[in-house]
Amino acid sequence: MEPVLNKIPHRLVSIDALRAVIMVLMIFVNDLWTLIDIPHWLDHVAAEVNGMGLADIVFPAFLFIVGLSVPYAIESRRKKKEDTFQVLFHILVRTIALLIMGFFHINMDSYDESAMLVKPLWQILVTLGFFLVWLDYSSYSLLLSRILKIIGVALLILLGFLFKGNGGDGFAAMRAEWWGILGLIGWGYLVASCVFLFSGGRMFIQILAFIFFMTFSAANSLGWLDGVGMIRNYIWLAENGAMAALPMAGIITALLYRKFTARNVNFWIGIAFFAVLLLLFGYLSNPLWGISKIRATPSWTSICAAITIILFALMIYLTEILNQRKWYSFIKPAGTSTLTCYLLPYIHYALITLLSIPQLPAVLRTGALGLGKSLVYALIIVAVTGFLEKKKIRLKI
Repeated sequence: MEPVLNKIPHRLVSIDALRAVIMVLMIFVNDLWTLIDIPHWLDHVAAEVNGMGLADIVFPAFLFIVGLSVPYAIESRRKKKEDTFQVLFHILVRTIALLIMGFFHINMDSYDESAMLVKPLWQILVTLGFFLVWLDYSSYSLLLSRILKIIGVALLILLGFLFKGNGGDGFAAMRAEWWGILGLIGWGYLVASCVFLFSGGRMFIQILAFIFFMTFSAANSLGWLDGVGMIRNYIWLAENGAMAALPMAGIITALLYRKFTARNVNFWIGIAFFAVLLLLFGYLSNPLWGISKIRATPSWTSICAAITIILFALMIYLTEILNQRKWYSFIKPAGTSTLTCYLLPYIHYALITLLSIPQLPAVLRTGALGLGKSLVYALIIVAVTGFLEKKKIRLKI
């Protein structure tokens, strides 16, 4: 079968729109900790509970979108005449960037509150280091970009040595643990991208890979992988297959679109069948392991993938069929400068703590008013992201 790498069309507005919507939701649910008396279905569900809230759907949806983007990203590299080794090198560079950021983020939780370099300042400087290293320097001079990158790398190394943890100091006290959100995205991106790259994008192999990772996840949930527990903190794949299954589902969906396009009824039949199949699997297998984000069960993985497919279909219908794109213009920066948008709250929350700025009155953080506050906050972050984007300040990995 002929590889499909050179047959994939340009990136879709619908993917950027879906990414923007999910990023707004991510900022919104990440701000729920500031609120009082809100519906339980909006928040994360405890590990021992069989179920999921809105907050439990956002992260897997983003992983699915990572997979949606993989065929277009690799095709873009191919159009630049890059060979397989060059594309793989780019994948590895992006993965390492996400792992480094996830590594620093997960260690923020264990930072010693009594350290001389206070935690909020450490958090702000770490985020500044990310910007200096991974800023989009395409509009900067080569000399200036190199100087700023060197400063950023030096700053992150210094902050690693200055780290004060509950169990020790410096890099030796920092732990990978579960790698953090960005780190998990990095691992999922690496595995899914490599499967797509080395298989030539053949649909059959993507489906086999998805089934393999779902089976791996099932084995993990059933306790069959308990014997490799000692290496789980160091070799990611030994943890579970959910983080790779989600982007693989995204790749399959993207290839369905490539084959049929949005105006072909076969595309809608194909993704409807895929979504229903995932929902049925999630429902029928629920008694085996339950639905849980914390435990990354197969039911949670398949149901979240199905929900994201439905959202993607809605984005395609709005942007491709109805050509309705004005609604998306305000939140567009969340879809085009997504990493910048994700990191900005880390600076904001740290500044509030560092400057001892009091929270808003309880009445503005309670119930419906509180939810409105968090939604406005998410939109403000997007607006700031858009302003920085216009000033050529955005991260690119």
